[in-house]
Amino acid sequence: MPKEIETCDVYCYNEEHVNGAKELLAEENLSAPVRLFKALADEKRASIAYALAHYEELCVCDLANILHASTATTSHHLRTLYKQDIVTYRKEGKLAFYSLDDDHIRQLILTALAHTKEGVPHD
Repeated sequence: MPKEIETCDVYCYNEEHVNGAKELLAEENLSAPVRLFKALADEKRASIAYALAHYEELCVCDLANILHASTATTSHHLRTLYKQDIVTYRKEGKLAFYSLDDDHIRQLILTALAHTKEGVPHD
């Protein structure tokens, strides 16, 4: 059964808060975080990030086996994550080893997972 969203019975707003939020939004470019969340919105890419949050680095073959996917498909997902600065890689001969770009990404993934596991219903 879907949750119902409560709405106001009367239309009014806090002008100070609304104007302050508008100023904040005018000063901040949210397109980069939106692209980051879009990249992680795919379950396979989120799985890659989650696996890399627990292991320092994994090669494409490791990740392909984890995902039950081909190396070509996995590489495609990694390319998307790389373009969004979510992962980085190093080459060792013919092998490519991927890791998360920084600890912010690790914390983002782990925090999102912890949030969903809380299971606290909204009143």
